Amino acid sequence: MSDIIRKSVVVGKGGLIEITAPELEAGSSAEVIVLAGGTLPLKKRRGLKRIIASGKGAFASPEEADAFINGVRDSWE
Repeated sequence: MSDIIRKSVVVGKGGLIEITAPELEAGSSAEVIVLAGGTLPLKKRRGLKRIIASGKGAFASPEEADAFINGVRDSWE
């Protein structure tokens, strides 16, 4: 099992992140995962509704989906 080292940092100019961990051995490998503190611009975020609605064959509204389903049902008669 891997050791976990948690550090809070301030992002510098140009998105630079610097982490100092003296407990790590020089030359050893480590995986770094960055969890942004909710400061990403809103334009870069995509809500779940937008992601699902953008899928192939997705309907723009519930009414559009109902109309499609009703049309299929009517074709059965």
